[in-house]
Amino acid sequence: MERVRRPFQGVWNIVRFNWHFYVIFLLLLPLIYFGLEVMVSGVVAIAGLVILVVPVLISLLVSFYVYDCSQLYEYRFLDEFDFNTSDTIVNINAGFDETSQAISDRFPEAKLEVFDFYNPERHTESSIKRARKAYPPFPGAKTIDTTDLPLQDQAVSGVFAIMSAHEIRDREERVMFLKEIRRVLSDEGRLLVVEHLRNIPNFLAYTIGAFHFFSKKDWRNCFNAAGLAIEKEIKITPFVSIFILSKNGTTS
Repeated sequence: MERVRRPFQGVWNIVRFNWHFYVIFLLLLPLIYFGLEVMVSGVVAIAGLVILVVPVLISLLVSFYVYDCSQLYEYRFLDEFDFNTSDTIVNINAGFDETSQAISDRFPEAKLEVFDFYNPERHTESSIKRARKAYPPFPGAKTIDTTDLPLQDQAVSGVFAIMSAHEIRDREERVMFLKEIRRVLSDEGRLLVVEHLRNIPNFLAYTIGAFHFFSKKDWRNCFNAAGLAIEKEIKITPFVSIFILSKNGTTS
């Protein structure tokens, strides 16, 4: 991972990893315009283009704000943690790892394990394949199954799941994943989850794209089912939430 992010790196990643969607969108625009002009009128055609183009532009502007202008990649939320030479910490990604180097730099004395639950048979999105080419796996990263972390019980002091856990689309699998994290966490260990939420700000920003995220209620239910309690919630812009969790003593 690059130590210093380039200008527009976040929004550019979105465009280049999903370029096929934008190409299709641009190719359809003139067809839609001429179709509406012929069938209805030029005014309606222009209005139709505005209705289609504005949400796309808004989503890119919000993404630029979140990923290039906000404090997200300053990683100030890592200040909530403190590790020493006896601690093992884990960073878990879903095939696209922008964060392991920052975590390694922030906690050089801790032993960092990097896990990648990307499965090319299940995760067939071309965007992930392009992202993996642009950002090769962190050295020593291990491919894992979400329901079987290769660690002993209570072996780690901290686990990080930064913009990755929502890629586990099945709720039962997501709960099992969180239970596995709880199993490997020490009694004093904590989990950090960073996610967009399916809420009003993200609906306004990404329209139907917000359905790719889960609501805060969904996350709370999953955390509770896995025996994890929210210690603290931090907002990085209205669009991104950070949850710091610890064991709550019981699992369902």
